[in-house]
Formats: sequence, C-alpha cells, structure tokens
Amino acid sequence: MAQPLYGLIGAKLGHSYSKIIHEKIADYTYTLLPLPTETEARAFFAKREFAAVNVTIPYKQLALPCCDEVDPRAKAIGAVNTVVNRGGRLYGYNTDYAGFAYLAKAHGVDFAGKTVLVLGTGGTHATVSAVCRDGGAKEILTASRTGRDGALTYEQAAARSDVQIVVNTTPCGMYPQTGQCLLDVAALPWLETVLDVVYNPFATELVLRAKDRGLTAAGGFEMLVAQAVYAAEHFTGKPLDSETLIPQISRELQKELQNVVLIGMPGCGKSTVGAVLAKKLGKTFVDADAEIERRTGKAIPDIFAQEGEAAFRRYEADVIADLTRQNRQVIACGGGVVKTPENRHALRQNGPVLWVQRPLDKLATAGRPLSKGGAALREMAQERLPLYRAAATATLCNDGALADTVAAALHLLK
Repeated sequence: MAQPLYGLIGAKLGHSYSKIIHEKIADYTYTLLPLPTETEARAFFAKREFAAVNVTIPYKQLALPCCDEVDPRAKAIGAVNTVVNRGGRLYGYNTDYAGFAYLAKAHGVDFAGKTVLVLGTGGTHATVSAVCRDGGAKEILTASRTGRDGALTYEQAAARSDVQIVVNTTPCGMYPQTGQCLLDVAALPWLETVLDVVYNPFATELVLRAKDRGLTAAGGFEMLVAQAVYAAEHFTGKPLDSETLIPQISRELQKELQNVVLIGMPGCGKSTVGAVLAKKLGKTFVDADAEIERRTGKAIPDIFAQEGEAAFRRYEADVIADLTRQNRQVIACGGGVVKTPENRHALRQNGPVLWVQRPLDKLATAGRPLSKGGAALREMAQERLPLYRAAATATLCNDGALADTVAAALHLLK
C-alpha cells in the first residue's frame, strides 16, 4: 500500500525549508511538489490523492474554493495554506495567521495604535493585515508595484512619513534573487519595525537595511517554523507543545543551515581557522579567494598585475553574491571584501560574520598583492577597521593556538 502523501505545493519550491522542518516535527515523510501552473494546482486538488499539504505562493487563494470546508479564520482572510484530506473531503486552514502573530510577538512588536505599511497584495497580505487589524493597528496601508485597487505605489509609500511598521509579504529578496529591496526605509522617519515573511535568506536586504538603522527587524524563518508546527497539528490531529517546539526548532535549524563568514586583515588566519571550524560544525569550507582563482583561471596576484584592483573587486563581488546565497558553509573572505558596499549585506544575509583579529606584526604578507608591511599595512588597517566593525557580528581574537581560536569561535556561535 502506498504511503499517505504529505507535502508542500507551490509554483517554485527550490528555496523551501519546509521538508526539513516538518520532518523534525513529526514522523511523516514530507514531499516538495512543485506545480508550475494553476491548471496543475487545480488538478492536484481535484484528484485528492494526498493526506495533507501546505500551500505556498501563488496558490493560497486558489486553494480556498477547492476545499469542501474552510476554517472561519481562513475564510475571512480569503487564503488557505493548509489542506487536510479527511475521508475524501478537503478541509482548509490558515496557519500563517498564527505563524505571523508568533513572529511579531517573539520580537516584541505591538501593532496597537500603529500605522502599518504592508508590501504586496497576495494571499499573505490578507493574513498579515488580519493580524495587524486584530492587534489594534490604527491604519493599515498597502503598497504594490502598480498601485491598483486602492494600494499605494512603492514611491508613494516611501513618502508616507507616518509609517511606523513595515511588513513585506512579497517574494522580493527571496532566494535566488537576493539583495533586492522594494522600499527605501531611510525615507520613513518614524519607522520602528520591519518584518519580512521571506525566510530564505534569513535576513533580506530590507531587513538588513532596517538593522543598519538600529530598528527592530526580523525575517520570516520563525514564522515558517511556527506555521509548520500549527499545520502539523492539523496533519496529525494531535496537539503539540508549540511554545517549546517553535523556538527549539528555529534555533536548531538556523544553526544547522546558517553560514559562518570570516573577515579580517590579509594574513590574519581566516582560511586556517575556517577550515578547522568547518569540520567542527559539519559545514562545507569555502575560501572565496580560491574560488575567484578557480573561476578566472588566474592567480590573484596576476589579476591585480594584469587587470588592476577594480577588476578583482568585480570578480570578488560576483563570487560573494553566489556563495552567500547558499547555506551550511564556512566562508573565508579576502581582506578587502568589505571595501565593496554590497558585499557587506551579502555576507550577513545567511548567518553570523566573525571578524578575525590578529596583531599587525603577526600578519602574513607573502604573496598578498596589497600587503606590503610597515607603514602601508598600518594605513590599510586604518582604512579597513571601521568597515570590518560595521560588517561583523562578533570579533574573534586569533593571537594564540589554533585550537584555542576555534574553541573561541564555537563559543561565540552559541
């Protein structure tokens, strides 16, 4: 007899973490089921050959009329993200509501009396708006690319100086199109909080810009875990200890999936420390400079000599953009990686950035195009130290035994 089918449907699922989350929660096998067209999605529901599924972009609204019975909250929102087949009848729920409410609560976000701007008009927009409305928001604004049906355009939204909370419900900034952003948060003087339902990467460009301003900001990974736990209760028909499971699974999976990025002056030991640290963490070690050499077929000193530093920085930015979109890596970066502004956000999007510090007189300089020692090295340090400080999550002293440095890194990562 075939095993009952549990899984996720959506147009594109290459970015999804749902399988690993659900299989941590319960004992069923969870399958990713990409359905590129609405016709395929409707046919999937019509056949009813599944036990239970989650529904993601762009089928949350389509799923609702495919169900025989819909939970009142899902019906009021107009979107379904969880469908359970009980004896051939389809029951629809919206666990995104509770998931988003969990995310807001976990980060101390109170909607009462606030002006909220919701980016996007899809199924998740309706869910987020419902949570904000139930939380007592004073006004809920909507922004979209077209500005149709009463929505503001993103340009108009940026001119609303009274906005206090921004929530992104669009796929903008989601893997693999990371680094994109719909709104200039610097244009909103009263902005306090940014929440983004995108969970891959952990921190979108929108979230990183908000953090740069010192605002409360969070991506959607905790929401993803929370809605999965609530969905699993419907899947299994059994109550779960959600208050314990959600933070526990969120921490475990972020630790497992995240990158650890090492930055610092040339010759400070990033590659040596990174290779050992990767083994300890069970992650893949990647040396960004070695990857540049592999892609270009040239040694880095030759790139500097033949094409100049500007060309090297372009190669480096391309490599950093590609590497940091992925996960489960320890990435050792070249000393000048922080000189390119877009790299600083890319490095932080999927995990912590450790600034490896070593006294200047102990830095290795052989074979390094810009490390000449003496006054030149001190001048380089003066230029780069503020950039390292701005990019780093934490500092790691590498002034002793390798084992001690790695142990200190593991402690920081806890």
